[in-house]
Amino acid sequence: MAAPETPRSCSRRTILCLFDVDGTLTPPRQKIDPEVAEFLQELRKRVMIGVVGGSDYSKIAEQLGEGDEVIDKFDYVFAENGTVQYKNGQLVSKQTIQNYLGEELLQELINFCLNYISLLKLPKKRGTFIEFRNGMLNVSPVGRSCTLEERIEFSELDKKERIREKFVAALKKEFAGKGLRFSRGGMISFDVFPEGWDKRYCLNILDDERFDAIHFFGNETTPGGNDYEIYDDPRTVGHSIQSPQDTVQRCREIFFPETVNES
Repeated sequence: MAAPETPRSCSRRTILCLFDVDGTLTPPRQKIDPEVAEFLQELRKRVMIGVVGGSDYSKIAEQLGEGDEVIDKFDYVFAENGTVQYKNGQLVSKQTIQNYLGEELLQELINFCLNYISLLKLPKKRGTFIEFRNGMLNVSPVGRSCTLEERIEFSELDKKERIREKFVAALKKEFAGKGLRFSRGGMISFDVFPEGWDKRYCLNILDDERFDAIHFFGNETTPGGNDYEIYDDPRTVGHSIQSPQDTVQRCREIFFPETVNES
């Protein structure tokens, strides 16, 4: 929930800073800037830190580090909206969408998406239109195998023609009452997941941790964005971020007020 951003004089273990990945710690699908990574370790000396991303663990690791070192750099790593959970370098739990939805509904959903995409006329189409993850389906009309230039091209077209918005509207109509939720994320795709499996899912494991405050930082914080629900949740102090540099500046203002005042 968005709230006044006031620093608190608490021990490290009573505060958690939880970060989205794309657009918050890194440019979309790109590696973290070394200066941002260095700042996070500086911040970790004052508060506990964690990440919650819609992508699977391998993609988060690719952006934030190499292999298993990511789970050593953060106190918590929540992949796929928190349906895959790591704490202190150890896998805590993993949930799967197929067990929850059942194969019949899952295939209906996949078939509908593939048919819808087959009827779209786009400047480019590449591979991996539906990425199957533990906690969601990630659907990309242009295909996740597109290059950075093709990603930007689709994103600009999407802003004008609302391709993803119309796709989601069709899904909501077709699967009304089936307990599914949809949210946009990044530049080329949107996520489909069971009701309640948005990024708030990661808060379930944190309910027992007894933090005095959980600060969430994300860039897709408006309704329909994949950060909105956790940003607006009463269990978090929500911060709407514009870029990784904005994330660093906001954290400095909150948790390093002495350095901000000096400058």
